[in-house]
Amino acid sequence: MTKKEKLNHKLYCITGAEHSMGRSTVEVVGEMLEAGVKIIQYREKHKTERQKYRDCLRLRELTKSAGAVFIVNDDIDIAIAVKADGVHIGQDDMPIEIVRSLVGKTAIIGLSTHCPEQARDAVKRGADYIGVGPIYSTKTKENVCAPVGIEYLDYIVKNIDIPFVVIGGIKLHNIDEVLTHGAKCLALVTEIVGAPNIKDRISEIMERVLSHSAKK
Repeated sequence: MTKKEKLNHKLYCITGAEHSMGRSTVEVVGEMLEAGVKIIQYREKHKTERQKYRDCLRLRELTKSAGAVFIVNDDIDIAIAVKADGVHIGQDDMPIEIVRSLVGKTAIIGLSTHCPEQARDAVKRGADYIGVGPIYSTKTKENVCAPVGIEYLDYIVKNIDIPFVVIGGIKLHNIDEVLTHGAKCLALVTEIVGAPNIKDRISEIMERVLSHSAKK
């Protein structure tokens, strides 16, 4: 299976322990996988390296059993140690070329982008997919940049030919807008990890996505 095929899914789920209503990251991801999610990103900024390593060891087992792609945010050493499928990096992290030399040719590398110049640069330098956002205001990440808006999504849809994940403040009430503007893969964090019933919430989201596709 090619990298594009591995990334060809409607939902890209990201962990967030501080928003998970006291549930463990392993428990949350287990529910995501039971709901049929096929891409999981581990993003935990406030845990120790040992905690993150232990989490990722278990999540690698779970995602492998479920046939899901497992991406580790930022922690390249942990991604390598647990044999994750890939890593996701930001604009202030190590250059893609260095990350590629560490993780190898077969690993997936995603890069967060916030403007057309960054998107074009990511493609040129070999990113396998890009994050597009934050589309709307979000409190999930600390020190996040201002919302880039629907206009940036419009640019990506028309000009970028690698897979992209739309992220940032996406909720049930605004999913239709991003889908109408060409989003094919959505990342929702608090809307999912903070839901009382994660599997039910994912079902609601997918119903909305599939309903939109049926209208085309």
